[in-house]
Amino acid sequence: MASTLRSGSHLRPGAWRSILAPGLVSLVCLGILLGLGFWQLERKGEKEALIGRILARSKVEPPAPLPPVQSWDPARDEFRRVRIAGIFRHEAETLVHGLAAGEVPGRALQGYYVLTPFRLEDGGTVLVNRGFVPTELKAPAARASGQVEGPTTVTGILRGSEPRTMFVPAPDPVRNEWFNRDIGGISATRGIADPRPYLVEADGTPNPGGWPKGGQLRVDLPNNHLQYAFTWFGIAGCLIAVFGVFAWRRLHEAPEPAPARS
Repeated sequence: MASTLRSGSHLRPGAWRSILAPGLVSLVCLGILLGLGFWQLERKGEKEALIGRILARSKVEPPAPLPPVQSWDPARDEFRRVRIAGIFRHEAETLVHGLAAGEVPGRALQGYYVLTPFRLEDGGTVLVNRGFVPTELKAPAARASGQVEGPTTVTGILRGSEPRTMFVPAPDPVRNEWFNRDIGGISATRGIADPRPYLVEADGTPNPGGWPKGGQLRVDLPNNHLQYAFTWFGIAGCLIAVFGVFAWRRLHEAPEPAPARS
């Protein structure tokens, strides 16, 4: 019995070859998992920096004039508070699909964000996101009292154009429906000859009639990247443990005896 246990503790001849292919596959998967974990840690730092920048620019800094078109830099200027003066062109408003927080916590309202061209008193046109309207108030006639007529002043947050990803539907200009803040596309469709390369997210100043509701920009962005990183690192640890058990058994278990010949 003792001799059997001692002989079973030795490596089986050629056992290393049996784990070579699984080992290479596991090594590649381990590299991917670790890479995803470290990438989430990098994203965590980027998100924290973004949140800090948004909070500083949107709440601390006083409203500033719009940046010149030729010096517009999204990394430097986006999320700054600005104040503009001019006139709304309500006849050329554009609807962008979106969600907004409802009265019931955790339940979002489905509807549209109303992007309206704003003719600046010093020349040029900038799109203003006046706020959110529910689906039943999609038609301008249903909220006619919400239009601001004549010269006015708007305070809000500067935003850049929002790229359309592969999961975002294409816009339908005929039906006046868009799914992302495509400043260039919306401006071209609306015939704006001198658009600014950014838009203004209007603050929460009430509109006549209560709609659209501005101030929908949320600066408390979720930051779950540390949790995601721990998840990827945890899966990597499980992979190491599973392969370790698999490799130990392959290397140390005795081969099955050959069937006896008659």
